[in-house]
Amino acid sequence: MLGKGVVGGGGGTKTPKPSFVSYVRPEEIHTNEKEVTEKEVTLHLLPGEQLLCEASAVLKYVQEESCQRGVCGRLVCTDFKIAFLGDDEPALDNAETQFKNKIIGENDITLHCVDQIFGVFDEKKKSLFGQLKKYPEKLIIHCKDLRVFHFCLRYTKEEEVKRIVSGIIHHTQAPKLLKRLFLFSYAAAAQSIIATSPKDHTVMFDTLKDWCWELERTKGNVKYKAVSVNEGYRICERLPAYFVVPTPLPEEDVRRFQGHGIPIWCWSCHNGSALLKMSALPKEQDDVILQIHKSFLDGIYKIIHRPPYEIVKTEDLSSNFLSLQEIQTAYSKFKQLFLIDNSTEFWDTDIKWFSLLESSSWLDIIRRCLKKAIEITECLEAQNVNVLLLEENASDLCCLISSLVQVMMDAHCRTKTGFQSLIQKEWVMGGHCFLDRCNHLRQSDKEEHRRQLSLPLTQPKSSPKRGFFREETDHLIKNLLGKRISKLINSSDELQDNFREFYDNWHSKPTDYHGLLLPHIEGPEIKVWAQRYLRWIPEAQILGGGRVATMSKLIEMMEEVQSLQEKIDERHHSQQRLQAEAPCLLRNSARLSSLFPFALLQRHSSKPILPTSGWKALGDEEDLAKREDEFVDLGDV
Repeated sequence: MLGKGVVGGGGGTKTPKPSFVSYVRPEEIHTNEKEVTEKEVTLHLLPGEQLLCEASAVLKYVQEESCQRGVCGRLVCTDFKIAFLGDDEPALDNAETQFKNKIIGENDITLHCVDQIFGVFDEKKKSLFGQLKKYPEKLIIHCKDLRVFHFCLRYTKEEEVKRIVSGIIHHTQAPKLLKRLFLFSYAAAAQSIIATSPKDHTVMFDTLKDWCWELERTKGNVKYKAVSVNEGYRICERLPAYFVVPTPLPEEDVRRFQGHGIPIWCWSCHNGSALLKMSALPKEQDDVILQIHKSFLDGIYKIIHRPPYEIVKTEDLSSNFLSLQEIQTAYSKFKQLFLIDNSTEFWDTDIKWFSLLESSSWLDIIRRCLKKAIEITECLEAQNVNVLLLEENASDLCCLISSLVQVMMDAHCRTKTGFQSLIQKEWVMGGHCFLDRCNHLRQSDKEEHRRQLSLPLTQPKSSPKRGFFREETDHLIKNLLGKRISKLINSSDELQDNFREFYDNWHSKPTDYHGLLLPHIEGPEIKVWAQRYLRWIPEAQILGGGRVATMSKLIEMMEEVQSLQEKIDERHHSQQRLQAEAPCLLRNSARLSSLFPFALLQRHSSKPILPTSGWKALGDEEDLAKREDEFVDLGDV
């Protein structure tokens, strides 16, 4: 029981020292419990995964609090992940096992998911990188998925502390060679497993057969064809070895500009409309080359736009949508709201949570991406026209918007294998720069080791072009599709009207989960994960104790309301007299937090609403979750 007991440990924030100090080291606790040590938790390794270093008698804090509660166990580092193995980790039953992640455990951190590493020296938190002269008594790991882990190393042997800290720093932050990434060793070791996989598997889109299968599945094989002109990546490394283009397009056109300016098929709708994407032609200043580009794009235009049979609308994601720099800046601000080390910081930021969240602009970016995907869905589904996504390299926002559209419109993409195949098709084969965007090779770290996405710099405004493009204003239309393509871009008012009618009509009907699905994009509907709050609220983290936690808060709220009721009764007569003298009184009121029942009432609202008036009925067996909210004015309390 002392394995989860109270043991000391430093922290970034000074907190009152606990009144009880344990003088029993964690390793001494289990020395007398040989039955427990013999039943050590096994480290599960993937094919090709190797154990690099480990340390025992490590305490993983449940959360950073003055009581310093935690679980004792082993901290290990492999060439794929950092894992904590608790000494008394409970075994999962069959019902829980089927929902368990088969690759990453709850206490596992993949090496590429590590964002920053901090050490605590004499209650001072410092960033860790390079060779260390002194090793910390506590390790704090910030993850890119917004998790924060605290490990106490005070009771670990000195040599083990050196090995595990140095190993984690080196394997998460040191520059790497491409061939040393774990995926290569995994692919070599798991080759036999992949070969014997069942029929219902992820489509890798690395063969011509895979693309033909996708065309047949979406009924797109009538108007589009799979080509092998880039087999062996002999034309362009940015494009997949095999891809799909409009049937009338000559394969020689693909070779002319290394795949730039070519409409590449993404997906076909049931009504025959299709989603396409196109990368920009290289920017040129010379009039002769620009004229060649224009003639080439005019020919492409005639192939994909043949009214009334084939109509194309364009979505220029490079100039009329979000920039990668906006997304990076918003995410950096948003991330800081989650990388909190203790509950004191949590409640300090919670006071101004909504203003901080709004200033990050992250949720607005999420809403804009969803809205853009719904607009494209409306063009494909309601207007029955093709949509062409335009981007400089067609490998960032094109991947995102195309994936969102397919998840909304194609039920197959919402299955496990279908979603995996979608990621493989649109992101992996679509040429997304994972190495640069996620900094997998650790080639662009700053001295302070703050992770920065390797995004391209904003293109400077070019000087006015010479020749026939001089009078044009949009530099992307000049370099991409010339004057004629501008006729395909609808006015914003028309798009807004069509979008709103389509959006409202769909949400007014019963949902068909095997058909089109549209998300809610109104402001209040786009929320942050509840775990952001629950991490710092102990009652919500009781394993298997949901009902107990809920009832404890209900009882606490009952006592508070009863106390208020007594005050109201005492002042009842005086209130009647005051009301007679002053008809219009300002009344203070309160309401439950949106975090009920996991958070207390922090402050009063200016609106006279308090949910649930019949507090005496709380003792009844009626399910409170199904009851309608009632409102009670607290008067002048």
